Amino acid sequence: MPRVELSAGSIDYQDTGGDGPVLVFTHGFPMNGTQWRKVLPHLAGYRCVLPTLPLGAHRTPMKPDADLTHRGIALLLGEFLAALDLTDVTLVMNDWGGAQFLVTEGKAERVGRLVMVACEAFDNFPPKPARPLVGVTRLPGGARLMMGMLRTKFFRHNKKAFGGLTAHGFPDDVLDDWFAPATASKEIRRDLAKFATSTPPRKVLLEWSERLRDFDRPALVVWAADDVMMPREHGARLAELLPNARLVEIEDSATLIPEDQPEELATALADFLVRNGAQPV
Repeated sequence: MPRVELSAGSIDYQDTGGDGPVLVFTHGFPMNGTQWRKVLPHLAGYRCVLPTLPLGAHRTPMKPDADLTHRGIALLLGEFLAALDLTDVTLVMNDWGGAQFLVTEGKAERVGRLVMVACEAFDNFPPKPARPLVGVTRLPGGARLMMGMLRTKFFRHNKKAFGGLTAHGFPDDVLDDWFAPATASKEIRRDLAKFATSTPPRKVLLEWSERLRDFDRPALVVWAADDVMMPREHGARLAELLPNARLVEIEDSATLIPEDQPEELATALADFLVRNGAQPV
C-alpha cells in the first residue's frame, strides 16, 4: 500500500489509478478503506483514492504532538489532497462526518463535488447511541478497555452497540482488520483517544454546519431511512442547507450504506457524477 508523509505523520492509502475523475473516500471510526470494498467494483472508469486516516485503524502511529481533533484530521485530509495533487475531487464520506470541515474551514478548493452518505452532521458528533462507548475513552486506560469490548461478540454485533451501524451484520474478518491496530498498539490507542475526545461544543458544531451554505458546487446527500445513528431529518436538512444538493434515501440500511446496500449506493453515486461533469473513462 502506498504511503505519503504529512505534517502529522505517515498516511497509507489505496489508489486504483487510471485517468478517470478522482473520487476520494473517507471512512468511519475506527475503520479504514475496506468500508468501501463492496462499492468500488461498481465504479469502473473512476480513480478511487482511499486514505487511512488516524481514526484508530491506522497502522503507523501519528507524531505525539499531531492535531487529531475533528478539525485537525479534516485539515490533514486537505494536506493529503495537496500532497497527491488531486484536483476537482469528488469527496465521499460515510459515518465520520468531519471531512465536511474542509468546507467550513475554507480549505475545499480541491473539492469539485461533495457526497455525504449517512454521516455525522450538525450536533450529532458522535451519534447519541455511540456516546457511552466513545465516552469510555475519557477514562484512564479507556481506549484499551474500549478495544477489549470490541473484541466481544456482543459489542461487535449487538444492534445497541457497534452492530447498530449495519442492518445486515459485519464479517468478523473485516472487524478484525479494523480493530487490530488499536488493540495491539499503545500509540495507536493514544491517537484513537485524542480523536474520540476532541468533539467541539454543540454551539461550535452548529456554527460550522452553517458554513456549508458556502459550498455552491454539486452535492449529493444519501441517507438511510431507518438509521438509529444518523437521524433521518439530518439528510433533508443537509440537502436544504447545501445550495446545490440532491437527496437520495435508501431503504433497508443502517449507517454503513456501503455495507448494507452497496449497489444502490454506487448507482446513486454514478448517476450524480455523470450529471455533474464527472464521466467515467
